[in-house]
Amino acid sequence: MRPRVDLVKPVAGNRPVNGGRPVTAAVAAVLVVAALATGCGSADGRTAADAADGRAGAAGGFPVTVTDCDGRRTTFSAAPHRIVTSNAASLEMLLRLGAGDRVIGTGFPPGKGTLPPALDVRAQQIPVLGKTVIPKEKLLGSGADVYIDTFASMGNMGGAAAGPTEEEFTAAGIKHVQLASTACAPRKKVPQRDLSAVEGDIRRLGQVTGTSQRAVQLVAEMEKKVSSVREAIADVPAAKRPSYFFFDFDAGTKQPVAVCNRQVANAVLTEAGARNVFADCASAFKAVSWEDVVGKDPDWIQLGVRNRGSAAANTKAFDEAEKFLREFPATAGLRAVRESKFLRIGSERTTIAGVGNADTVRRIAETLYPDRLAKAGSPGEAGPPAKAGSPAGAESPAEAGAGR
Repeated sequence: MRPRVDLVKPVAGNRPVNGGRPVTAAVAAVLVVAALATGCGSADGRTAADAADGRAGAAGGFPVTVTDCDGRRTTFSAAPHRIVTSNAASLEMLLRLGAGDRVIGTGFPPGKGTLPPALDVRAQQIPVLGKTVIPKEKLLGSGADVYIDTFASMGNMGGAAAGPTEEEFTAAGIKHVQLASTACAPRKKVPQRDLSAVEGDIRRLGQVTGTSQRAVQLVAEMEKKVSSVREAIADVPAAKRPSYFFFDFDAGTKQPVAVCNRQVANAVLTEAGARNVFADCASAFKAVSWEDVVGKDPDWIQLGVRNRGSAAANTKAFDEAEKFLREFPATAGLRAVRESKFLRIGSERTTIAGVGNADTVRRIAETLYPDRLAKAGSPGEAGPPAKAGSPAGAESPAEAGAGR
């Protein structure tokens, strides 16, 4: 029986959340860049049928069929050998799966030092087909046999991510695979509250590339880390959990950009026991005002900065973000600012879908619930609480400021 993977099944129990408001053209441009750099998030959900697909893929069986955001089915009779990735999210997944030697090019390449050392060396050797979105002509002429797409449904964001049509992909002999945790986000009617969509993407890429055993291992490690957090904070009522604002410093300070409930970060924060103060907006990102932030008065603020390439440069960026919040009149009086409740965790492990999301869940939880997590012990990788002055959430010194 041929394994089939469905990317668009909803998460059981999640409810639609209304939100959003008009934004200016300038702010819309910022949102497009933010979304392209991270890959907007969406819920995926995993049903019994999906679990069966995962077991079939784990056996290394082909053909394998995947379904995209529009319901189109793509069948692989064998593992691809020439892969192009749209950004660092899918590239990192393939590197971790052991399929990195088959990647012939990428867009939005990870900055030097962004990934753990062993992966970083290999990532820097991947040809860059585009510093941002890969030009259409270059992608179609790349000689790829499959394109892993993070931006499939972002054409409605000003057309910034408009790429080849399905007919053009077919004519070029390129199969088109989308990450469910990011590409389908704008079409979803449910928020991301857990990492099931990210885990599903890892499993699917494992099936497509014939590395399912490694995929199952990666997902098991993620689930172990997140489960330990869930158990530690299980008896904390939702209303009692601390409110949390992800400050996207690199999106600009003139008008803040909030992380909403369709973004992977919302799942990370929720799993960590935090209440995203902008979880009521039904999109991936949303331009808000500083008045909106003041009205939320968060208990904690994450200083989300992109990787600068070195630990010293990252520390400087964190310092600049904190200094802004302390000196800007609108934010100086926020409870989190007054009490120095900042988390220095780089953007990437929070907003980009990947294995690192589970580590960020743990790091945030260790800061918000230090006593509970200390009693629970560490299920694997762990680190010091991500308090002010401590660049946490990283697997290498430079990654402390990992960018989106």
